[in-house]
Amino acid sequence: MALETARVPTANGARYLQQLCKHWSHKLDVQFSENEGIVRFPAAVATMTAAPDALTVSVEAQDDETLQRMKGVVASHLDRFAFREAPLPFEWKA
Repeated sequence: MALETARVPTANGARYLQQLCKHWSHKLDVQFSENEGIVRFPAAVATMTAAPDALTVSVEAQDDETLQRMKGVVASHLDRFAFREAPLPFEWKA
């Protein structure tokens, strides 16, 4: 399994997390609360945790190719919901 995490500075992490989880809950297995969310894709899992000053996003996938693709999917969707702040500064780390 491949895993990378990014801490994205934003004061609106909880809002973006909830919007994104609601968006994906129509087609994917999603669990979320006010400050935490888990999205299960067919070949990856995205986990998000909101703090007052940042949103931490982790993506775990079966292989590196899928990981890279899914990081892009998650980041681009978050940027859509964060259009006032976009593009958000994702600094992915293994």
